[in-house]
Amino acid sequence: MSLPTQQSVAPHAHVSGPEGPAGDIKAVPLRRPWRVVSAVVLLFVVALFIESLVTNKNIEYPVIGRYLLDTHILAGVGLTLLLTVLSMLVSTLLAIVIAAMRLSTNPVLSTLSWLYVWLFRGTPLLVQIVLWGYLGLLYSRLSVGIPLTDIVFWSVDTNAIITAFVAGFLALTFNEAAYSSEIVRAGMLSVDEGQREAAYSLGMSPLFTFNRILLPQAMRVIIPPMGNELISMLKNTSLLSVIAVLELYTQASLISSQNLRQVELLVVVSIWYLFMTSLLSIPQYYLERRFGRGASRTLPPTPLQRVRRFLADRTSQPTPVPVGTTEVNVP
Repeated sequence: MSLPTQQSVAPHAHVSGPEGPAGDIKAVPLRRPWRVVSAVVLLFVVALFIESLVTNKNIEYPVIGRYLLDTHILAGVGLTLLLTVLSMLVSTLLAIVIAAMRLSTNPVLSTLSWLYVWLFRGTPLLVQIVLWGYLGLLYSRLSVGIPLTDIVFWSVDTNAIITAFVAGFLALTFNEAAYSSEIVRAGMLSVDEGQREAAYSLGMSPLFTFNRILLPQAMRVIIPPMGNELISMLKNTSLLSVIAVLELYTQASLISSQNLRQVELLVVVSIWYLFMTSLLSIPQYYLERRFGRGASRTLPPTPLQRVRRFLADRTSQPTPVPVGTTEVNVP
């Protein structure tokens, strides 16, 4: 990289003094041998790991390729994505409500929201999934009527309503809402109190202030951990195999129980989870950029913009140095 300048040199550069034609200064970058050594060692370890996988005779790679696009695996991928997206959307809306209740000055609302968070964060997700899956053992029928009387307006068999899919959806949603509500609450607390006071002084209602003033500012703090929760939700769907929801891991387990290729099917599952994780990370990146506009005047370029800039730099001709200036090489 060359910069036309007449005054300054990078502070960490070592200037060797005038060389060549009069007035030229050659900046020599600092030598960092340990950085090169550590990179070589890490690359060597990674190469050893890859070589152990490629040459491992216990893994039959044709089996992995055969089941990677199997119809049952693809059906499991679709159901996994559907459960993840639905549960995350509903749990996010529920989390906003719980966080608002927790921040409310009403002691009943605040206490109930605290109890909700305490209950669902205090019990393992696997236990919640099993309880929802076997809800029919507790309530054989779900009814709507007048309590303490025999008047019933509507009644249905519990197992007919709470199927395996519904049980998994409810377990993931209610558990995630408890964790997400704390993230939303932390984001709300990060907004300066003066914003709320200014909104109230302008005559805005508490609900309007929450939706239009506080929540948009808190999104910059909320989105990164919520993206992390989304990835956790994606992987937590594999726990639904205990109630026979036919998501990705369950489908792979059923196939491996027949052909006894457990390792190969686990590799197939891992490849699909990595692909879906990469896919779900894209909207998080662009949402962070969108809500980060209020905190940074210059946003970093997107990956596509970096590629375009790289190609433009490779194809453009160097700008000629004006006559009478000094060229300094900067590392």
